[in-house]
Amino acid sequence: MATSPVETVTTGADKAKLFAAVALVVASIAGFYLLAKQGPLIQWGALLLGLACAAAVFLVSEHGRQLVGFGSDAWREVKKVVWPTRKETLQMTGYVFGFVVLMALFLWFTDKTLEWVLYDLVLGWRK
Repeated sequence: MATSPVETVTTGADKAKLFAAVALVVASIAGFYLLAKQGPLIQWGALLLGLACAAAVFLVSEHGRQLVGFGSDAWREVKKVVWPTRKETLQMTGYVFGFVVLMALFLWFTDKTLEWVLYDLVLGWRK
């Protein structure tokens, strides 16, 4: 069973961590553009380093821990899923395609019937 949700109060330190993470993202993007003359290796290195630092700061905040907990709970639930076999998948795909073909034929027949009734019989436009 998944963990029960617990309401937590965001502290000032947690807000500071979130602000620092956002500031690191902004600084890494700004550094990417400001280091254009240094070459692409330094540009991308600064961007990736800044984003990695921002992710690390975010993950130690309360919201980051909640995100990691949500991810682990979701992964645990995915492991419980019983996936269909290849045969079942191909059978269901065949059923879907068959139904689509039948519906296409039905809608085409209905369209042509209404066209014949309205244009030929009621309005008499086609003679």
